[in-house]
Amino acid sequence: MTADEILELDRQHLWHPYSNLNPDNPLYAVAKAEGVELELSDGRRLVDGMSSWWAAIHGYNHPTLNAAVQTQLGKMAHVMFGGLTHEPAARLAARLTSLAPQGLDRVFLVDSGSVSVEVAIKLAVQYWQALGQPQKHKLLSLRGAYHGDTLGAMSLCDPITGMHQLFASLLPQQLFAPRPTAGFNQPCNAADIAPLARLLEQHHSELAALILEPIVQGAGGMHFYSADYLRQARQLCNRYKVLLIADEIATGFGRTGKLFACEHADISPDILCLGKALTGGYLTLAATLCSTALADVVCSGAAGVFMHGPTFMGNPLACSVANASLDVLLSSPWQTRIAAIEQQLHRELAPCAALPNVAQVRCLGAIGVLEMVEPLSLAQVQPWLVEAGVWLRPFGKLLYCMPPFIITPTELSRVTAAMVMVAQRLAS
Repeated sequence: MTADEILELDRQHLWHPYSNLNPDNPLYAVAKAEGVELELSDGRRLVDGMSSWWAAIHGYNHPTLNAAVQTQLGKMAHVMFGGLTHEPAARLAARLTSLAPQGLDRVFLVDSGSVSVEVAIKLAVQYWQALGQPQKHKLLSLRGAYHGDTLGAMSLCDPITGMHQLFASLLPQQLFAPRPTAGFNQPCNAADIAPLARLLEQHHSELAALILEPIVQGAGGMHFYSADYLRQARQLCNRYKVLLIADEIATGFGRTGKLFACEHADISPDILCLGKALTGGYLTLAATLCSTALADVVCSGAAGVFMHGPTFMGNPLACSVANASLDVLLSSPWQTRIAAIEQQLHRELAPCAALPNVAQVRCLGAIGVLEMVEPLSLAQVQPWLVEAGVWLRPFGKLLYCMPPFIITPTELSRVTAAMVMVAQRLAS
């Protein structure tokens, strides 16, 4: 099938994420992917600076991950998880609990990151119900947050600047603290933490949990904040007996330079959400972790069980490739690679700070961000990036990259050069 035939069928029948059905929307057919490159059906090759929405940390067509899927496929592709188990899931759970912040020794496997947040919400609510405090059913989130597209997760996204204002009347009404103002590697002063402390003090009797994205608020604006703020948030949750949920769907598995972003503050949450890079971008899989003590309380309630159970929970193919992805990550010099990527991003994006249309340049780990003064036109910018041989997906005012960890300096320079080019064109 030719590229034109693929695009024609797509435009007749498919609906893409966060898009309308305008036939003029930029759209490109991918024929294959190898390493950090996407090969389009017309033969053009693009360096993927997005890691397929932050998931393909090892690049594409990785032999170890391919072999894991192929081997497991010869045994079983799927089996229900109710009353049954299997080696890939058991091994993955043991691996995750050994790597996660201290105290998280129970793993609930789900289909996607958004569902892992739903599970975290339900765990928190069932926990307090089991303790005889059903009034503790609300959640506290941060302005600028993004936690997913399902209903419960949407209620925790920024209600003003987030993506889900259309559904406000349908969603549970949660509480929101101001976005942290202290940047990464900056101390958090009393004025910065005071609004969060005040909300916890005033509403702890009705709050089941505080949820936040540790250190990096992702799709809500690529905002980096102080580890000291995160540390104090943990202390406040302890003081006011509110559970802390860490959404590490985007930050887990090395993206910020630590295996988990919570490590920047040396804290453990009560509940941890993981996803995206868990399978190296091969299959959809996510996990919600908590302590055995918390799980025991949940199961001591009136229901006697935790009330959730996805059909494809613990899918063997996904668990097998997740185990392989962890093997590849942990046997690689990933810390050195992330540090080198961060230094190169700082160096090559820094000149954009002088442009009048760039509000801020910020980099952390394998994340590089140009925040523009005005929103970007995807229809205008996307073709420029493709012409430059780079795949990036800007949104709002953000032109950013989150490349695979295996990207070479030469390949990364192509990405940063394309970002600089776009900023310069828009400034002229």
